[in-house]
Amino acid sequence: MSADTQTLDTDAVGAWLEENLPGFAGPLEVTKFQAGQSNPTFLLKTPGHNYVLRRKPPGVLLKSAHAVDREFRVQKALAGSEVPVAKMHLLCEDESVIGSMFYVMDHVPGRNFNDPTLPELEPEERGAVVDEMNRVLAALHDVDIDAVGLADYGPPGNYFERQVGRWSKQYRASETEPQPDMDRLMQRLADNVPAEDGQRTLVHGDYRIDNMIFDATGTQCRAVLDWELSTIGHPFADLAAVIMQWQMPVGAEGRGLAGVDRGAHGLPTDAEFIAAYCARRGLSRIDNFGYYLAFCFFRMAAIIQGVLKRALDGNASNPEYGLKLGQYVPIFARHGLEALDRDA
Repeated sequence: MSADTQTLDTDAVGAWLEENLPGFAGPLEVTKFQAGQSNPTFLLKTPGHNYVLRRKPPGVLLKSAHAVDREFRVQKALAGSEVPVAKMHLLCEDESVIGSMFYVMDHVPGRNFNDPTLPELEPEERGAVVDEMNRVLAALHDVDIDAVGLADYGPPGNYFERQVGRWSKQYRASETEPQPDMDRLMQRLADNVPAEDGQRTLVHGDYRIDNMIFDATGTQCRAVLDWELSTIGHPFADLAAVIMQWQMPVGAEGRGLAGVDRGAHGLPTDAEFIAAYCARRGLSRIDNFGYYLAFCFFRMAAIIQGVLKRALDGNASNPEYGLKLGQYVPIFARHGLEALDRDA
């Protein structure tokens, strides 16, 4: 049994796949992906086919976190839809195999972009990649959740009220030091929840360009990854998450577009991206966008706080990065308050 997040019991995985996955044939070679903080992810290479395994980290975990079974379910449901996803193979709920629940899916070859400035591309190609990102997002929110069997994938009621409550509890459970701006942000979000507008869709929960695989030579999206935070909720949370990411500093840590001359780079402005999304979904406009943006900053701060706590507890997938990332909690909280103030 594998007891940490950095390694995988290759023999145990290989034996389980031999027994349960039709067509599987070793020898099996395992490599851990360093990207991603929440659910440790491994590339499984065999002579005939490559797979990816995502597992829950071992140890004591926050309730409802690291829901690899939900990731498996939503991606399986989206097979054949306008939302590209990897092919799901198996979910293993028997923790005795490797020490935690895991699932196995196809490895999707292609390009992954960590930097939204897309420095490796020409301006025209950059615009096409971001427009494809926009198309997939609109398609995701137009999925008929009844038809694909996901109507019960999230509870009823006001999504933002539910999410602010949930992430406030998650934040408190992993709090390591006082953050006055985070306290203020949580209170203001709870006090100003938007009224229901009838939109109830599938939401990804962490929609950004580095969670997508694009064609190796073109601009088509081959797969959207990392569905751990997905649920049934309000689509504007996903849209605002994209804009939130872009407002962060440029570079490996912020991975944003702050200060970038987007026109010269072939990239859309926030307003252009939002307008293209609205056009695709037949919406005239979006009111109160500052709230949705502030909510995204708040949720990301809560997630980062959880990563920091796991790093301090020795449970993180990449402890050194987790400690570094934790410094952003007050920054995200401040950005959230600023977004509310701009829209007030």
